Amino acid sequence: MKKYLFLLILIPLIGCSQTATTSSYIQEIRKYRYEENIKFADKETTILTKKDFKKFSALDFFPIDSNYRIQAKFELQKDPKVFQMQTTTDRVSLYKTYGIATFTIDGNKYSLRIYQDQELKDKPEYKDYLFVPFVDKTSGNESYGGGRYLDVSHPKDGIIELDFNKAYNPYCAYNEKYSCPIPPRENHLKVAIKAGVKVFK
Repeated sequence: MKKYLFLLILIPLIGCSQTATTSSYIQEIRKYRYEENIKFADKETTILTKKDFKKFSALDFFPIDSNYRIQAKFELQKDPKVFQMQTTTDRVSLYKTYGIATFTIDGNKYSLRIYQDQELKDKPEYKDYLFVPFVDKTSGNESYGGGRYLDVSHPKDGIIELDFNKAYNPYCAYNEKYSCPIPPRENHLKVAIKAGVKVFK
């Protein structure tokens, strides 16, 4: 009887804990979006053209969905070689394939290559920085046709977090003067990632 009463008390506490965690995460993403909008709305930090800056109100995002905050299995790339990632201009962009992230969405398995920028890797402020450019089934419709980016930190214990609610557009989605890496074909996902920023109109 005492065990039964304990379970009745424990179950609501677990539910409250999960609700609090979800609420905290939603607030985190809302803060992230607010800060992104501030960058675009401030004439000192905006990357928008003068024409678009005058009309700018806010970026358009998919609804926040904690299911797209994914803890992916990470496998370190053996003997990675430096390669030139194609960009939207003639600029040379040097990367290494740092590893592979494997994860599931709706029961289906997918993978993304995780890259390390060779120009940034030796800068102290970028020591934990890794780069994930990707294309998905929303690209060219609900999201930017050239794909989107994720910034991720080095994996821990074989796990790397992919938070697609923080997926963002390359600068060239807003202004053609910028040169942006083009997601390699190996990072074209055959699934719609309905999270993060949408196409800029």
